[in-house]
Amino acid sequence: MSSPHGFYFDNGYARLPERLFARCEPTPVAAPVGVLFNTALAGQLGLDASTLDSPDGAALLAGNTLAEGSEPIAQAYAGHQFGYPNMLGDGRAILLGEQLTPDGQRRDIQLKGAGRTPFSRGGDGRAALGPMLREYLISEAMHALGIATTRSLAVVATGEPVYRETALPGAILTRVAASHLRVGTFQFAAGQRDPELLETLVDYTLQRHYPELRESDNQALALLDSVMERQLDLIVHWMRVGFIHGVMNTDNVTLSGETIDYGPCAFMDQYHPDTVFSSIDHQGRYAYGNQPAITQWNLTRFAETLLPLIDTDTDTAVQKATNVIRSFSGRYDAKWLAMMRAKLGLFGDDPVDATLIQDLLDWMQ
Repeated sequence: MSSPHGFYFDNGYARLPERLFARCEPTPVAAPVGVLFNTALAGQLGLDASTLDSPDGAALLAGNTLAEGSEPIAQAYAGHQFGYPNMLGDGRAILLGEQLTPDGQRRDIQLKGAGRTPFSRGGDGRAALGPMLREYLISEAMHALGIATTRSLAVVATGEPVYRETALPGAILTRVAASHLRVGTFQFAAGQRDPELLETLVDYTLQRHYPELRESDNQALALLDSVMERQLDLIVHWMRVGFIHGVMNTDNVTLSGETIDYGPCAFMDQYHPDTVFSSIDHQGRYAYGNQPAITQWNLTRFAETLLPLIDTDTDTAVQKATNVIRSFSGRYDAKWLAMMRAKLGLFGDDPVDATLIQDLLDWMQ
């Protein structure tokens, strides 16, 4: 359904079984004022920048009013946080709907910092202005660097304080994503111990991101392999630019292959593989140099959720999934070497290239 601002929603996720989300609306704020607006992205989405980059538009992007056709929901998901499982969900983000763009794409429009949801677990559901500006800037920088990422449409100040260590000005970020499907979404579904729910989620994921796999003999196994391929490409790009995500929990691993959640993240100024950028990552689990291995670990957790659909015989399912997971290292090494050759301007395929590149990295360190 179209709206005066150009929103044209078709909300497939809101038609899935309601165990996967909770219906809830944003909590209105006192005095919404636009701070940043991404006019170019608005055009790509088919939205009217002239009406959205205005006081009325700020009220809509703060959640004080709802666009026609929106069906606000908070998504349920689980996740391994620093290696430990937890039940999570959108504690401060509300998905307004799925925008159908002029070029036939489908994009989630989500408000981050839009107030409490059933998954807030004692949190206030709000966000501070500084971190929302940071996500806007870094996500758009990542996009400009050619790295798959969620995008930022707008930052709106709320006119209300949020209380962390001190009182900070509040804000809401409008995030745009190919989807918010995560490894953690499948962990939540698997935890329901309902094969039909898991099959429904696989079918939705294939329809949304991997339609070419719908004719596969083993859809779940093909999905695992294709998600791995996109994650491999993503991590190689992170390594290319010295990006440290900081919080590579399974709920921050998208099935679309986009970078998501710009909390404690950074670009290295000086090369060192042990560089960490998270005040709570005391063991260096998510250090720059650990990112490929952690990605493989996260994909192993994804594989575990798919076992019942890969094969009815558990041992056979484990073997098939393990074969895919074990292919990660070889595939990563090949992609990383190709990236570094291109980065350094090396032509051809010389056997000594890997040694030359490692020598350079050792010197840089």
